Amino acid sequence: MRNRILLFFAFCGLVASASAQSNFNRFTYNAGGGLGIGRDDVAAFVGNSPQFTVGGGMNFTRMFGADAEYMYYDLGFRPSVKQEPGLANQSGHMQSISLDGIVNAPRHFGKLGAYGIFGIGFYDRSVSVPRQYLGPSTVYEPAYKWWDLNRDIFGNIIPQYMSSNSKVAGGFNYGGGVTYRLNHIHNAKLYIEWRYHRAYQSDGKTIVMPITIGLRW
Repeated sequence: MRNRILLFFAFCGLVASASAQSNFNRFTYNAGGGLGIGRDDVAAFVGNSPQFTVGGGMNFTRMFGADAEYMYYDLGFRPSVKQEPGLANQSGHMQSISLDGIVNAPRHFGKLGAYGIFGIGFYDRSVSVPRQYLGPSTVYEPAYKWWDLNRDIFGNIIPQYMSSNSKVAGGFNYGGGVTYRLNHIHNAKLYIEWRYHRAYQSDGKTIVMPITIGLRW
């Protein structure tokens, strides 16, 4: 009898343990937006700008998961840069698709949680101005580098038309965030996150640091 009782409690323990392991959201989604902080060329040409991110993935355990994310990052130039010749009506953006790993902190403090995230992806940086002709007397401005313009051996612009240009490159990202579990919206978690993205375009690195506020499920 004693052995049967011990076996019964052991069985109950295994069931409870399996239930606890599966008591988490198998699928995960996120959506948010906020301020993007530029570095290097982005800081010089764009400064800070809006961005947004959406994603979805799967939790393998309470601690580990993965997701795929889409990010849109505005690359409209600073007013001072748009005063340079040919850039008055400039527009631009960077879009990315990344595959990320997520590591959740094993312990929570009440409704507060934390996580780290890192991954690799593809980044498409595009800039555009109304089509215009650049003559031989045009002074080469630093922001022109994103149009991949042709220059002679002395660094002067070769006469050509300037309109739009896109560059696709690989890159990586890493960062982390803090979550707060809500009692509404299907038990969503409010999150604030910092990320570092670096893409390796042929004309240099494109570095942005989005700070995002949004919801995770």
